[in-house]
Parts: sequence; structure tokens; C-alpha cells
Amino acid sequence: MKSLPALILAFCALPAIAENWPGWRGPRGDGTSSEKNVPVKWSGTENVLWKTPLAGGHASPIVWGDRIFIVGAVAETEGRSLLCLDKQSGKVLWEQTVVKSPMEKKHRENSHASSTPATDGKLIYVAFLDVQEMVVAAYDFSGKQQWLARPGAFKSVHGFCTSPVLHGDKVIVNGDHDGDSYLAALDKHTGKTLWKVPRANKTRSYCVPLIRQLSGRTQMILSGDKSLASYDPNTGKQHWYFKGPTEQYVASLVYSERADLLFLTAGFPQYHLLGVRHTGSGDLGDIYHQPQVEHPQVAWHHNKSSMAGYVPSPISEGDYFLVTSDTGMANCLVAKTGELMWQQKLGRSHASLVSANGLVYFLNDDGVAFVVKPGKTYELIAENKLGELTYASPAINDGKLYLRGDKHLFCIGTAGAKTAQR
Repeated sequence: MKSLPALILAFCALPAIAENWPGWRGPRGDGTSSEKNVPVKWSGTENVLWKTPLAGGHASPIVWGDRIFIVGAVAETEGRSLLCLDKQSGKVLWEQTVVKSPMEKKHRENSHASSTPATDGKLIYVAFLDVQEMVVAAYDFSGKQQWLARPGAFKSVHGFCTSPVLHGDKVIVNGDHDGDSYLAALDKHTGKTLWKVPRANKTRSYCVPLIRQLSGRTQMILSGDKSLASYDPNTGKQHWYFKGPTEQYVASLVYSERADLLFLTAGFPQYHLLGVRHTGSGDLGDIYHQPQVEHPQVAWHHNKSSMAGYVPSPISEGDYFLVTSDTGMANCLVAKTGELMWQQKLGRSHASLVSANGLVYFLNDDGVAFVVKPGKTYELIAENKLGELTYASPAINDGKLYLRGDKHLFCIGTAGAKTAQR
């Protein structure tokens, strides 16, 4: 029988438990991974365990167990599809066409498959546009459709994107568009609408809600519709709301436990970066017309274009908050105060930031990833060139990075690395 020290050493030698990456920005919806053995160095060939050709799209992959799910669009067939891949080999196990309709008009930097799916380990939930209707559908792990619902209209000159968020028995989607905007919650098992609430300003946005237990209540917070607002995801009832600071939003919010603040970044037509409190109630007024006036919900505020992102979502890591502008200026700030520690030009970016083991991964549009350690000064750990354009945000699972390029899905890992326990 082994001695107690030997057993402790044997236990410590086991690989970390793999964390599923079940939806937009991972298990917490904020880009953070709890895994420690994530690779920091790669190229188009080095540490590429496999790569699989994919149809076009900017949606991120999601991972559950030994399966990867991702969506794509094929202009020639007018099809929008859900694909299932084997995680170990990258082999496509099945593909199902969810929607077949004319390709909608879009912004040149959007795609026809931009909505990241979500899964609860039983079903996979996807969202697409069918002409001017949002379509949400659920599939089981064998590829069989369980239901398809049309929660409302969606019209935007910039195209479509709404990544489903799961909460309890609900699939929640953002229907902010150039019309009668709404938020809707569908039953996970049937697709039936459980609640649907109107949005006041009828303006497109592409923000994925963030759900947290804050101020003694369950809050679903999202920017968009010319505002920042918090709702109860169980009922759709609004907790608090303020108008502004700008008109259109794409990036998701993040939250810092250490600073106890939410962070908002937005960039059209004005650029804004805010640290926001979550304690409000009711209508908190208008900071759109007077963005520099002190507001009880706002802890700190910057409005420089180099310090705010429009499309890429930011990240909170330790005592720091990191964000990149669309033009590629990376920023590291003290989360609690908003004090700028450093800026570094890293290249035009649309992918959102992810972090693991205390490091933050910036991925620019040219497929170059910068692995950075947050701190008072800029500390570059590695610079990695994939050799393919990248607009999708990375996924992390089982000690591996999954990067979607404009032609392939790449699995980045260290050859011979131990597979994490499940």
C-alpha cells in the first residue's frame, strides 16, 4: 500500500479536470477558463494537433465532452448548418441544415453564421436569420432536430447575430434590431415562448447578455438599444436601466469580483469604456447627452477611441481589466479605478479576449495571437502566427485552444499532453 505522501504526490500529478466550453465566451460567459495547461506557443504547423476545413462564419466553436459544435454558411446552397466534430480527430461526425433561405445583407465584417451555439450537454441550441425572422432551433447530440421556433422579427442593414444564452429551463435571445426590438426566453425542451419583453429604442445591437448573482438578485445585464439594462432572466422583469452612453453596441459585458464592477465597452458613434455598479433600481436617467456628468451607477468612465472596443468583448483578469479597440490598441487598466497601466498596438481585432492560468490571449484579424501577462507594464509571453485570417473568438477546453480561421478550425495543443480527467 502506498504511503500518504506518495498518494498525495500521485494525486497532484493527475491532469486538471477539463472544463466544458458550452456557449459564447465559455462556462461563465466572460472568456475565462479555469484550466492551467493551455498552450501559449503555436504557429500554422507547430502544436497544431489537427485542422478541419469549414464553411464560412464567425461563430465560435463550443465543446462538450468529446464533441465540438460549430455553425457555418454556404452561399452557393443558401444553407446555414450546425456541425458536430470529434474532439480528438477533428472529423465531422454529422451536419444538419437548420435554415435554407437567401443570404441576408450584412456588414462587410459580419458573416452569415455569426451566432455561437450553446449546449447544456443534452441539446444544442442555434440561432439564424430566415429572411426577416429569427429562427432558434434545438438538436440532440445525434443531430436530430427537437424543435424550431421563430420568436420574432429581425431586420438590420448589418446582418444577423444573436448567440443564445441558457439559464435554468430557458434559452434567452437578444432581438435588438431596426424594428420592434425585444428580448425573449424560450422553453429549452419545447421552444415555447416563456416571456418576451419589448425594448424601447428599436435599434440594432448584437450583445450577448451576462447573467450573474449580484446585489442579492439574479441579474441579466446587457448593453444595446441605446442603453444599459439589467433584467431578471426568470421573468424578463427589468431591475434597472439607464440610457446611453452611445447608440450601438456589440461587445458583451464582463464582471470583476475583486472590483465588484461590471465593465461596458462601446464604439459607435462615440467610444466609451465604463466601470458600472450593479446596485441600482428602476430608471436611472440619461447619460447619453451628458456622458461626462457624474452618475451614481458609473464608477469610472473613459471616452477615448484608443481605449474602447466596439466589436471585441473585453476581459477581467485578477486586479486588471483588459480591452482592445477594433483598430488594435490593447489596453490594461486597474479594474477598480479604471487607471490605465499600458497600451500596446497589436493589430486590428474582432475576436474577443480569453484568459487562462493568469494569461490573456489577444487574437487579431490576421491570425496573430499575443499571449500577455496582465500587470503594470506590458509583458509579452508569446506571439503566435496562425497563417489564416481570424474573426471568431477562441474556445478553451481540455488543455487545448480551438481557433476558427476563415477556412479551417484549428486544434492547438502540445503533442503528447495528457488528456484531462472527466
